[in-house]
Amino acid sequence: MREVVYLSEGKLNEFLPEPRRALPAVKLHAGVSLAGINVETPAPDNARNLRRHLERVEKELDRHTAWYTEPDLTPGCWVQFEAPLNWVTLRGRHQDLVLFVDPAPDSVSPHQPDTNRRLLLHGSARHLLGRPPIQVDGPALTGLEGSGHSAGTIFVTNAGRVVSALAHAHDPLESGTGTAEENPPMSQTSMQRSGIRDLLAAVDAESSEASTHALMFGYARVSALLAETATEMGCLVASPLIVEYAN
Repeated sequence: MREVVYLSEGKLNEFLPEPRRALPAVKLHAGVSLAGINVETPAPDNARNLRRHLERVEKELDRHTAWYTEPDLTPGCWVQFEAPLNWVTLRGRHQDLVLFVDPAPDSVSPHQPDTNRRLLLHGSARHLLGRPPIQVDGPALTGLEGSGHSAGTIFVTNAGRVVSALAHAHDPLESGTGTAEENPPMSQTSMQRSGIRDLLAAVDAESSEASTHALMFGYARVSALLAETATEMGCLVASPLIVEYAN
């Protein structure tokens, strides 16, 4: 019995052969395994077809995708991962954004991989199938600067640009989000190193108070890659197709 935490049907749709056809409308019970799919229409084969399609896609990805710690990965490619992950949502306007983040390197985790690269997965909270994630305050997204005016000048922090980019990185082919061409890759401007660092630091600080990490595995498409330096770990930013408990 497999227990799925997150499943993006939009990404799953991308693997349908041409001509594209829509997957059956399904409703997934929160907190149960994939066996708990409830089909909204009276066609009993739809849920089985969905499971079979997911199994075929995972089998194909398992054959051809790289491990998330491998070098020379580029945005748009698919990776496999297995790592201890915390999952959180941010309070406020970006609460629909869910983040899966591996624990900080100095935290205690028996499953911490031996790598110089962290993992940051971003997706929509509506794709969560398990228990609700912890809500955290996250980093400062806006602030005030300047003293020439009483209200100052409102600006967006680097972390704010990163969060905004992740929150608007919709799956192609999902209702109302347009095609892949209409949702271009994230720009280097929106994914600044300092912004990613601030976001990771904020999630790490919250997770040290209430850790939710569990060993998980799955497949994700690379959004951005932060190279490691002599003093800082790298970070792979990716959008998951599926996240499952590994045990």
